[in-house]
Amino acid sequence: MALTVIAAYDVSEDDRRARLAALLQTYGDRIQKSVFVIMVDHEELAQLADHAGRLVDIETDSVW
Repeated sequence: MALTVIAAYDVSEDDRRARLAALLQTYGDRIQKSVFVIMVDHEELAQLADHAGRLVDIETDSVW
C-alpha cells in the first residue's frame, strides 16, 4: 500500500544537502526548497530512511 509522506530537512553542509535533495527527488516531488512529497510503500520508506540517515551528520543535520 502506498503512503504519502512529507519529508523535510535542515542540512548545514552544501554537499550533504545536495546529495540528500537528489535522493529525495528520486522518490518524490519538491514542493519547497527543503520539503518533498513522497509516495512510497513501507519497504521503500525504510530504504529511504536508511539511505538518508547515512547521508547526514546526526550531530548537526535534521531530517523529518
